[in-house]
Amino acid sequence: MLARRLALYLDLIRWNRPAGWLLLLWPTLGALWFAADGWPGWQLVVVFTLGTFLMRSAGCCINDVADRDFDRHVKRTAQRPVTSGAISVREALALGAVLALMAFGLVLTTNRVTVLWSFAALAITLIYPFAKRFVSIPQAVLGIAFSFGIPMAFAAVQATVPAFAAWLLAGNLFWVLAYDTEYAMVDRDDDLKIGMKTSAITFGRFDVAAVMLSYAIFLATWAWAGASRSLGVLFFAGIAIAAGQALWHWWLIRERTRDGCFKAFRLNHWLGFTVFAGVVAGYAIR
Repeated sequence: MLARRLALYLDLIRWNRPAGWLLLLWPTLGALWFAADGWPGWQLVVVFTLGTFLMRSAGCCINDVADRDFDRHVKRTAQRPVTSGAISVREALALGAVLALMAFGLVLTTNRVTVLWSFAALAITLIYPFAKRFVSIPQAVLGIAFSFGIPMAFAAVQATVPAFAAWLLAGNLFWVLAYDTEYAMVDRDDDLKIGMKTSAITFGRFDVAAVMLSYAIFLATWAWAGASRSLGVLFFAGIAIAAGQALWHWWLIRERTRDGCFKAFRLNHWLGFTVFAGVVAGYAIR
């Protein structure tokens, strides 16, 4: 019985689908390197890696509770633990609260500025699941939520959040818009039936173009950031490889098939890792 409950909880936080938290991790770690002007130290790397995993897991709990009445009408999500009734709403919220408190405990090992920013991060995490009911492009709200590790990284290293961090966040927001639009394209038919608002629906026949433009803005912004720090050839090699991956995603989504769009979404954590690896390599040889 205990093993069965544990398996359900792990399913709730997407334990066997790590792509979700990796999408948050790579830009957060990249911001740490920028903030520290190189290696930030093991303590901050561990804090932000574990914190990213915990907050992503808490977000899954909140999201599944908020979307439980919608998810039962979507084939891909109908068997999620809360939607199917295998885990109660109270259980899911309790687990989410415990995970968020664990993440907050990690933040307490940093500084006051980071602690203050963590409250804003929690607020946007709570707001996002309900944005899909009211905002035409809720992926933009998700973009803010999934980019909040960037200002927190600067706060932890520098005890302030400079304008440079805001540029990184803005660029990363467009990456989130790109990959979550691909994700929304998978469920577009179901979302139209149940009245869910998504960028895939809002962009309509311009969805593929919007995805590619978003990739371009993300890569251009982070390329500018690296250039401003004189990161050099290895960094730009990473940006170039990431651009090649973005072109591969265009090939996957160009016909708007469910399988192609979902595959493109799932591959995005490699694109993020490539950019992060370029940042690390650029600092290593600078």
